[in-house]
Amino acid sequence: MSYTGEVAVGGPVDVRELPGLTITKIATNPFNNNCYLLRDTGSGETLLIDAAGDPERLLEALGDGTLVGVVETHGHWDHQQALIDVVKATGAPVLATQADAADLPLPVDRVLSDGDTVRVGSHELTAITLVGHTPGSVALHYPSEGGHLFTGDALFPGGVGNTEQDAARFSSLIDDVDTKLFGAFPDSTWVYPGHGSDTTLGAERPSLSEWRKRGW
Repeated sequence: MSYTGEVAVGGPVDVRELPGLTITKIATNPFNNNCYLLRDTGSGETLLIDAAGDPERLLEALGDGTLVGVVETHGHWDHQQALIDVVKATGAPVLATQADAADLPLPVDRVLSDGDTVRVGSHELTAITLVGHTPGSVALHYPSEGGHLFTGDALFPGGVGNTEQDAARFSSLIDDVDTKLFGAFPDSTWVYPGHGSDTTLGAERPSLSEWRKRGW
């Protein structure tokens, strides 16, 4: 079956096969977060994006892969419930921005800045900082097959992440999302958010001006 990005807590994972790279999407307890395992099919090296919950399930999905890093898209506690257990089991380094590092339960082994490269096997993803949902949210872009964006809680179907009705934070986030995501990548780019269903930049682009007007 083809990948849809539709997953539910306790339900099956969804798997997308790209040339040389497998993306596994898992919905986890306790807050219905999305976690993504990116596995290089040649080496077995695997990157986890957000150790949000259900560590046993994440480790089961990892299988015989070698976890080479855990990227925390931001420091909110619902995205880190499995971090300690996953790192304890695998020894994998933690990657996050400096601005959100203090909110994580473990020290950050590698600080991510705008434009940094994150490798998994022979594949490279680019870090993109997005300020507003938190001071140091980070997305990851993988350019293959039309483009893939792992956006954490910065971008969802229907809008940007929660900025708690703070006008300055909303302005920062919508500007970053507009410039660094919509302004940089084509409509074909697939968006993998931190909660809920996937989308594409093309599906969301027509709504940008509406999001700005409503202020959230």
